[in-house]
Amino acid sequence: MRRANFELPTLAAAVLGLCASSNAVAGGFAVPELSTAGIGTTNALVANPDERGAIVYNPAAMAFHDQSSINTGLLLLAPDSHVDIPGGGGDATNADWFVAPMIQAAIRINEDWSAGLGVTAPFGLETRWAPNTFPALTGRAALPSPPFAPGSSVPLSPQPTQSKLEIVNFTPTATYRVTPELALSAGADIYWAKAAQLDSTITELEGEGTGWGFNLSAMYVKDRFSAGINFHSAPTVSLDGTFSVLDPNLVLLGAAPPSQTAELDVDLPWRLQVGVRYEIIQDQLAVELDWTRNGWSEFQEIKVVGDRTGTTLIEDQNQWDDSNAFRLGLTYNLVEQTQLRLGYSFDETPQGDEFFSARVPDNDRHLFGLGVAHKLNDRIQLELGYMYVMLEDRDFRSTRPYDPVNAPGDINGTTALNGDYSSEVHLIGLELSTSFDAF
Repeated sequence: MRRANFELPTLAAAVLGLCASSNAVAGGFAVPELSTAGIGTTNALVANPDERGAIVYNPAAMAFHDQSSINTGLLLLAPDSHVDIPGGGGDATNADWFVAPMIQAAIRINEDWSAGLGVTAPFGLETRWAPNTFPALTGRAALPSPPFAPGSSVPLSPQPTQSKLEIVNFTPTATYRVTPELALSAGADIYWAKAAQLDSTITELEGEGTGWGFNLSAMYVKDRFSAGINFHSAPTVSLDGTFSVLDPNLVLLGAAPPSQTAELDVDLPWRLQVGVRYEIIQDQLAVELDWTRNGWSEFQEIKVVGDRTGTTLIEDQNQWDDSNAFRLGLTYNLVEQTQLRLGYSFDETPQGDEFFSARVPDNDRHLFGLGVAHKLNDRIQLELGYMYVMLEDRDFRSTRPYDPVNAPGDINGTTALNGDYSSEVHLIGLELSTSFDAF
């Protein structure tokens, strides 16, 4: 066996799992659900000057609120994935529920200035595949005897098993009301990758790290019409992790590097949202249309550097494309204390067939949301939202053969992953908000 047969491909298959999850709620591995109001309207809130839960989508909305507010809540997700492959396939062993924070504070300083802080989880989720899911990746290679015991063998291919990524974003912002109709906002995006883990049948890789970017937004409100725009820059999250080889025979053969610490930079996409909103019935029924552009073309390569040697252990190409999302949201004030919400979105996938990954069996998706908000009194509001995400089935058929002998780790986009993939996600948001006079 040659060292190249295992070292770089094995790391490539491992590292891909750090950056993606097959059950993300938007294209790629984004989770754009940032508030319970967003869940009910399928994230069509960038032009909404009224709802407290809209501030996290467009901080400039703070300028049009008469009081300060604090929203605290949880986002719960239940993903389900399945693949049909001749001789294999089956359900992914997903975590029963994935829980993410939703926190937003908006402080009204005076008539012109406001300050905010959001805590959300815009990227992540978790997927697990059983070791026998992909038959083409379950083979083993016989070892010579001696020096190894007769009948000894090592895994021939690194089948993906578990991928996990949890990124929390802290977003401090400042908003200035330029005119009675126009407000501008700017802030920082501080990303904390609190958990990044990848397991395969050959390797394990886990780590954590941080990164930062910036955000800019604006909102214009005139009578029943409003328009908003929000931009988040493309951050780089630097991860420090530990790479381990599960079978020590691979290290003895020189087919894989020994366990060591390593560094990885993950380029996340920029995000642009533009929306318009109109009150069809003043103070009662409003409709909003949003367009979102996600800059997944930033996610071009993954490069892992070993701390022991200082050399590049892997440099893998992804070549994802920028993608669009189209969102429709409705809000209806049933009575003064109670609001109903409804939404639909269509999200494009950024992933083409050439680099299709079992860790990210992504496809175009449809989002359906509904929600309710009820004022318990003049200051406290309770909100509940539900969303169903249906990924279009992806019948992946590659014409590029998988070569388990010369390129055992070169899995993505090959015939080893041929199959029919289906996924769905259920989301529940629960949030409590309170308003108050800060100054």
